[in-house]
Amino acid sequence: MNPIKIVVNGASGRVGQVLLECIRPETGVEVVGAVDVNPGDKRLHLPDGRQIPFSSRIEDIIQATQPEVLVDFSLAHATMPAVRAAVKQGIHLVIGTTGLDADNLSEIDALTREKGLGAIVASNFALGAVLMVKFARMAARYLDYAEIIELHHPAKLDAPSGTALNTARAMAASRGRPFAQPADAGGVYASRGQKVEGIPIHSVRLAGLMAHQEVILGGLGQTLTIRHDTINRECYVPGVLLAVNQVSKHKGLVQGLDSILDL
Repeated sequence: MNPIKIVVNGASGRVGQVLLECIRPETGVEVVGAVDVNPGDKRLHLPDGRQIPFSSRIEDIIQATQPEVLVDFSLAHATMPAVRAAVKQGIHLVIGTTGLDADNLSEIDALTREKGLGAIVASNFALGAVLMVKFARMAARYLDYAEIIELHHPAKLDAPSGTALNTARAMAASRGRPFAQPADAGGVYASRGQKVEGIPIHSVRLAGLMAHQEVILGGLGQTLTIRHDTINRECYVPGVLLAVNQVSKHKGLVQGLDSILDL
């Protein structure tokens, strides 16, 4: 079976560079083109010795390489133009860019459904992080108090993180009722974090960190802590490969890797 051909949008970004380094034809997926705002050269040299077309114009890369899947780890303002160009050419989508709003997601769903294409959008492609959210959803049904601490490198643009927001929303949906509030919750405390679905989320941005999250749940006489630590960005590669292999089996928008895992 021939490898699935992909184009990486955001190729010069941190995750994009890791994907270019780790995804090789022997993984069953082949990077055939790269897109970024400042390519610097028309050819990009890959670690395995191959050279691929590199441009700021996704339309040119699509025409030159005829990919099956667009993998997007760019910035929110660059994702939607790339999505529209890819869907127009019948290309499936795997998107890890954070900061997409509800209107963006609705448009992605509508565009791909109209063309009979699949789109997988996930805030986190680390499989351990997906399991963390799953376990937090399970625990939310049984413990009445919860808080989330998410810790990231200082260059991260959004706060709270997309993973933290999705965790809080998933916990609330699983629980089906509001989380209890501490006795002093009627006061106004700026340090208590941004509340999402009744769960305070505390965002830490600090040199030396990468991507980490703790979900702390409490009940009478006990606490439960569920933590995931990202050691390096290679952790995203298995999730991206999984999504690339699965996306053509779907029509329209699929949100989160948990939707394509047997959880």
